[in-house]
Amino acid sequence: PSSKLEATKAVIPFAALYTPNRRLPNMPVLPYEPIPCKQCNAILNPHARVDYNSKVWICPFCMGRNHFPPHYQGISDNNLPAELYPTYSTIEYTLPRTQQPHAPAYLFLIDTCVSEDELNACKAAILQVATTLPEYANVGLITFGTHVHVYELGFNECSKCYVFRGSKDYTSQQIIDQLGLRSPSQRPAGGPNAAVPVAPRRFLMPMGEAEFAFTTALEELQKDAYPVPSSHRPARCTGIAVQAATALLGASVPIGNCQARILSFIGGPCTEGVGKVVNRELGEDIRSHKDLAKDGAVHFAKARKFYSGVASELVAHGHAFDVFACALDQIGMAEMRDMILATGGMVVQTDTYHNVVFKESLKRMLAKDGEEGFVGASSNCTLEVIPSKDIKVAGLLGPAARVEKKSPHIADTEVGLGGTTCWKMAGLDTDSTVAIIFEITTNSKDADQSQQGAGVQQFFLQFITRYMHWSGELRCRVSTITRRWVETGNISELISGFDQEASAVLMARLASHKMEFEEDFDATRWLDRALIRLAQRFGDYRPDDPMSFNLRSELSYYPQFMFNLRRSQFVQVFGNSPDETAYFRLVLFRVSVPDSMVMIQPQLSAYHFAGPPEAVLLDVQSILPERILVLDAFFYVVTFHGTTIAKWRKAEYQKLAEHAAFAQLLAAPHEEAKEIARRRFPVPRIVDCDQNSSQARFLLARLNPSSTYSSSSPLSAEVINTDDVSLTTFTEHLKRLAVQS
Repeated sequence: PSSKLEATKAVIPFAALYTPNRRLPNMPVLPYEPIPCKQCNAILNPHARVDYNSKVWICPFCMGRNHFPPHYQGISDNNLPAELYPTYSTIEYTLPRTQQPHAPAYLFLIDTCVSEDELNACKAAILQVATTLPEYANVGLITFGTHVHVYELGFNECSKCYVFRGSKDYTSQQIIDQLGLRSPSQRPAGGPNAAVPVAPRRFLMPMGEAEFAFTTALEELQKDAYPVPSSHRPARCTGIAVQAATALLGASVPIGNCQARILSFIGGPCTEGVGKVVNRELGEDIRSHKDLAKDGAVHFAKARKFYSGVASELVAHGHAFDVFACALDQIGMAEMRDMILATGGMVVQTDTYHNVVFKESLKRMLAKDGEEGFVGASSNCTLEVIPSKDIKVAGLLGPAARVEKKSPHIADTEVGLGGTTCWKMAGLDTDSTVAIIFEITTNSKDADQSQQGAGVQQFFLQFITRYMHWSGELRCRVSTITRRWVETGNISELISGFDQEASAVLMARLASHKMEFEEDFDATRWLDRALIRLAQRFGDYRPDDPMSFNLRSELSYYPQFMFNLRRSQFVQVFGNSPDETAYFRLVLFRVSVPDSMVMIQPQLSAYHFAGPPEAVLLDVQSILPERILVLDAFFYVVTFHGTTIAKWRKAEYQKLAEHAAFAQLLAAPHEEAKEIARRRFPVPRIVDCDQNSSQARFLLARLNPSSTYSSSSPLSAEVINTDDVSLTTFTEHLKRLAVQS
């Protein structure tokens, strides 16, 4: 849209979803530094106008003239540097280093207030991945229960650890002093690139040197020794443990020169000290969504404020905080949400340490480049956005933290992390995706005049990502995109640039953000109103004639996406705990558009004798007795056998030689489910069920209820007992409301 008014009429905000660390097979990595514009700091790109005779380039953002440096003297029409090739809109540069990169550091933070069986499963999984770590990687160990134990792995004579009382408040400085480390503030000055003397190697040690001490400490680890009365929860001081881990890591590795992560393994809620989620007495229930809505969660605000303070410290050091929540109870993830999101941490939630979801996700997170499931974890990333002059940046929704930076491109209205054009991502992987929301500032009069004077103009957006690559190199990735302003009233051209899937993901992030931070926000009503306004603006129809309503192909699936988003776990919190909702939203805010779409609108495939596997409608009518369905809902993958197929399987026809085709039919969906799980993080839960079994609910809950108990004539083999409206009814209501004059 070419003006602020036109942008408001377009309903969906003008935004971009950007994946800064995406692996691109054809992207060149240049062995030199980028050339910035002297005026606006935008990087040289294919859209710059170049005068080869005078060796000058004109920046498309500010129109400033810049001279090429001496080593570009040989450029000409036939001898272009890679960054001026039109096909390389995204390009990466290798930045020079003033010091050697520090080895990656992994600090394991383990909860011991769990059963012996659970603790043993957790220890076994950690020991298994520890053996795969390279010898140069640094490891550290902290355990917590009633108190916090910080292990000194560099002490060889015997097992030695420092103990911090769980009920006492400590500052990071007090923890550093008691551990005998130097804090970052006490290190000698000399700028961010000065060689920094790191604390003596005692708590964080290279795996090659500390393997024996680390594995011995883990193997000897016992369940928290303090007795727990039957009417009480265990005394668990998660808050102090997180504070101790943050302080230790901050004092042990150089800032901005190391990929460092805290991997926390938590088996229940914090009941002691700062960050407390619930009191120890079992008579007090842990907070629910109802309590949060009515301000009945007494510990929530205080705990959230504490974890936000820790997040600031982690972001300043460039360290990520990962959570593996393996418990049937809530662990306080809703309180930790800001800390995990701001540091770009990864999160996995399951019921027990024995679950394959936990074991495989942990293995995949620490996999090396070239191994199956490698996530491409990078670190210390700063993302800067430079827009053209009539565009301002309203904010960002995603795994990042705000960096205070003055810029003329900051919008007055903030959305999410606003008030800046630069953000820090302490941890990111190849899927980490941010949504950046823009504001168009031109008024209609100016837009019309500029279009009459110069024809339809282009505008530009540039995303500059400086980060530490998983290989240890410092890289700078530059993506420059261009679009044209659409003339006022030219709705047809505006629609042609609409991305339905990206819009659905953006609306899901916006709705989740508003539900989190705005009181009494009705997400369903907000989404419905936005959809009706969009249909009124861009639909083809005659007033007051619902039968005449039609949407162009660029918009045709959008109402269906909104229908499924309204029913999804991001909007409907009934039946989910605050921790589960926080988990779903944390993953939604991190993953790429295709994965987010699978969460919003799951994919359904059918396997049958009549032909090859095919995609089918996400509808109850897709259930047939002689079909096997595979539902991919991102967090879980369901293999669903129709009644006839289930009977044949129970009769063991697949074991007979003459029914080899049936055996193949049974095996194919399981292979597909495993293939989906193999390429995803966090690893999804695999559910294998039959029609009419209890676990069939995983599939039925996500299907369009076109056939319910109230239908006059059921149209399918399965009837869903629900009062939810079907997609057909939803679309009819949309048409009726959109055409109202």
